[in-house]
Order: sequence, then structure tokens, then C-alpha cells
Amino acid sequence: MKQRKWTTESEKGEITLYKLTNKNGASVVLSSLGAGIISIIVPDRNGRYHDVVLGYANPSDYLYDAPHAGKTVGRYAGRIADGKFNIDETEYQLAQNCGKDALHGGPEGFANRIWESQPLSNGVMFSLVSNDGDEGYPGQLAITAQYIWSDDNQLTIRLRAATDKKTIINLTNHTYFNLAGERSGCVLGERLWIPATQYLSTDENLVPTGEFASVEGTPMDFREEKIIGQDIEADFPELKYAKGYDNTWVVDDWKKGELKTVACLSDDATGRTLEIESTQPSVHVYTGNWLSGSPRGKSGGGYLDYDGIAIECQGMPDAPNKPQFPSQLLNPGEKYDETIIFKFGIKY
Repeated sequence: MKQRKWTTESEKGEITLYKLTNKNGASVVLSSLGAGIISIIVPDRNGRYHDVVLGYANPSDYLYDAPHAGKTVGRYAGRIADGKFNIDETEYQLAQNCGKDALHGGPEGFANRIWESQPLSNGVMFSLVSNDGDEGYPGQLAITAQYIWSDDNQLTIRLRAATDKKTIINLTNHTYFNLAGERSGCVLGERLWIPATQYLSTDENLVPTGEFASVEGTPMDFREEKIIGQDIEADFPELKYAKGYDNTWVVDDWKKGELKTVACLSDDATGRTLEIESTQPSVHVYTGNWLSGSPRGKSGGGYLDYDGIAIECQGMPDAPNKPQFPSQLLNPGEKYDETIIFKFGIKY
């Protein structure tokens, strides 16, 4: 593995970027701002290398960007209804930064922090301490996000945390992919497979109602690979609420700590594929429905709606208020330990 390190400045201080290049010339660039992914350059079926991750020309633009592009989201990814939850009959109030709800850890969440970083032989270890009361969450939380880049174009993300007080935690990576290349335009012509029989129904604010709904006969059925945009304009409540997909699928036969394949993305024109494995109980898919107005992209132009897709492996949104969902409670002495693997390949 080859590493390069360079720095830039933001209003929060120095941002460190790491470039990891494997023996085949495929590379990943990681950033200490949000412990995030800046780029992933992998080959197509003709051996041509392109960046398949949306991102910005200026690393400082990742600070407070609405899409949370590429970054580690927390302390709680997804929505929490009314920004409230209870632990042992104590109510906690979070910042309501998405209408009346809390989203992605709040306006000063982990995506907008500069993490400590340490290079590894084939990756980077990022670390962060979130103090008791940070954004309204209880407990001092120590978090690490470890990235490993392999010679077979596999990026492994291991997210770990420990707390000194009961708290809730739900971490994910929020990268936007476009397997045709980040400057290639709309991603809705790519193919998606999700081997899930259920999704989480939501209200008009995209907060789960608590119902595990069947995908059978709905636009949410991706059990057979299909073009992402095939049903995106269907007369279906959840799609109307979000102007596209912004929904959570339930991982079938989920078991804590067990890796499962949760989704696969592919592009017919280039042959690139992305298989995603995760230990988390759900996978959230967002088709970039509101990307217009993002900071200037790496290729110089702006992004439009639907130019990328985020496939977020995570705990279930609003789980602290939905006892029927897998718990995201973390107790002192316990370890939060979740893995996400992005496996890039080629279909001939």
C-alpha cells in the first residue's frame, strides 16, 4: 500500500487527507473531516479508472454540507422523532435539525468534526471523543472508525465505540456512489439488488411508523435486481414524501455481529459492481433526491438531484422510540462494534 498525506484548512482547523493505493492502482482518499471518503478510483471492464464517489473540489466544503457526503454520521444516523428519547425514564432532547425531528446526530454531529487520525499499513484509524451532553446525548463516548483498503478493491470500515454512561448510538458511512463515474450524471439507470422482504413504512416526515411492511407488490421490492429509477415515480406514499427513495430496508435473518450481503449496485455501461456487506440490522437507500445546490464537485461542475446514491448500513431510524426495533442502546462496559464492507468488482 502507498500512502500520501496532505493538509488543508477549514474553520475548524487542519484537515488531513490520506491516499491509499493498492498494487493494481486502485485508490481511496480519506479525510479526517468527518472520518470520510473523498474518492474511490476503480477500473471498469475495459481497464479504465474513474472516481465513483461524489465529492467536492475543496475539502473544506465538506464542513456542514447538507448531503453529509462520504462522512461518518453519528451519534445517531437517521431520524429520531421530535428529537426526543428516554433512557430509564429520563427524557433527552436533541437538536431538531430536520423539521421537528433530529437527523444524523444534529448540526454539530460527528460528520462535522475533525477526527484524530493515524495511518496504518493498509488503511487509516480515525478516533473521536464525544463528551457527555454533546448535542444532547448522554455519556462520554469514545469512537473509532477504521478503514482498510485491500488489493482486491475491498474497503472495510469497522466502527467501534464505548461509553461511560447509558446512551444510544447508530453510526454509518454516507458515501454517494455513481459507478459510471462521479461526473457522469444521473444514477437512476444503474441496477440495484436488495435481498430484503420488508421495509420500514414511514409518515410524511420519513419517520418510521413502527410497521415492518412487506415489499411484495410495491416499488420497494428489489429482491430481483432492477433499474433504480424503474418505479421511482410510482404513486406510492413513501416515494411521494421524499421525491424518490429515502427508505430503510430490514435485513432478513439478521443476527448481531454477523456479516450479511445487504445490497448490490451495478452499472451496465462500465461493468462496475459494488457489493455491500454489513453487520447492521437495516440498510437505508437515498437516491440523492436533493443534491442540487451542493458545493462545487470535484470535476468542477455542480451536482444535480439523483446524481448519486447513498446506501447506508445502520441501525433502524427512531429505534430508541420503537421497542419492536433492534435496540441501539449502549451500556457502560459494552462495545459497539459494526462493520461495513464495500466490494468493488467488474461484470463482463
